Amino acid sequence: MAADEHLTTTVTLMESEAAEAPEAVRRLVAANQASFAVLAERLRANPPARIVTCARGSSDHAASYGKYLIETLIGIPVASAAPSVASVFAAPVTPGSALCIAISQSGRSPDLLATVRAHQQAGAHVVAFVNDETSPLAEMADTLIGLKAGPERSVAATKSYITALAAFVGLVAAWSQDEALTAALDTLPAQLEIARDLDWSDAVQAFRDATNLFVIGRGYSFGIAQEAALKFKETCGLHAEAFSAAEVRHGPMAIVGPGFPILAFATSDTAGDSVREAATEFASRGARICLADAKASGSLPGIPGHPAIEPILMVQSFYPMANALSLARGHDPDRPLYLKKVTETR
Repeated sequence: MAADEHLTTTVTLMESEAAEAPEAVRRLVAANQASFAVLAERLRANPPARIVTCARGSSDHAASYGKYLIETLIGIPVASAAPSVASVFAAPVTPGSALCIAISQSGRSPDLLATVRAHQQAGAHVVAFVNDETSPLAEMADTLIGLKAGPERSVAATKSYITALAAFVGLVAAWSQDEALTAALDTLPAQLEIARDLDWSDAVQAFRDATNLFVIGRGYSFGIAQEAALKFKETCGLHAEAFSAAEVRHGPMAIVGPGFPILAFATSDTAGDSVREAATEFASRGARICLADAKASGSLPGIPGHPAIEPILMVQSFYPMANALSLARGHDPDRPLYLKKVTETR
């Protein structure tokens, strides 16, 4: 069997699980609508003085997305907890009015649990976005938001990442009472079905022989850029770094020259304009740009909509491409070297 024929006939767990995301989001929204409403009423009545997210890997990239969503639509600064502060240094958390949002597929990593426990003991209300609802994290939560992604057997997280993004949308839409965001969440599953089938094969050809690349986003799309960079590393054996379109213009831009590969995620808002400007500048130097653009002006098709929803659609399109790229480069996306599904860091 020829290599290209193998790519078209092999169905991996990563590919099939990513394809389940639209239905998983439907389950998430239906199952947690009441919980989002109760939590939102609590948060409006008693706004927390600080918000802390606790996660690692893909879940932490979902937290990056949530940070922008909360800060732009709610206005409360969000910080990412460093798990080693609790698990290694055993440092106490200063008491106060706080919201701790923990995001995890398994809900079992010891350092995550230690961090959540420290914040809870300091008075934080703990919200858990977790796929395994029998996990220790789920049991600890003051508010449990089950991700409803179903079993995820591939080491590379896909549908659980997308449902974590949708969980942040559900929380913020209810909290802010933003009608446009609420309507966008209602239509998200159907849009994900369209995004799942978009043709991103140009990126497979662009990155097939790459050794290094940049992934660029800004605002709502930055957490998606982080996730894409991780997937390139873990499933494709390809070194990739994620940058904000603003940050990449500092030191990192010095190494961008002819043929340098870049994947860029541009939303339809002003943050997306910044990504488009960076992509245009790098293209003028001869860099090889694959631009996913919600305004439909890039080489990779995108779907226009609410700017906060567009990156979720982009990552749905990205996963099949990453799966195909992994196979094209001779890797098994379901079994990355040296990795396992639950990382028990302490």
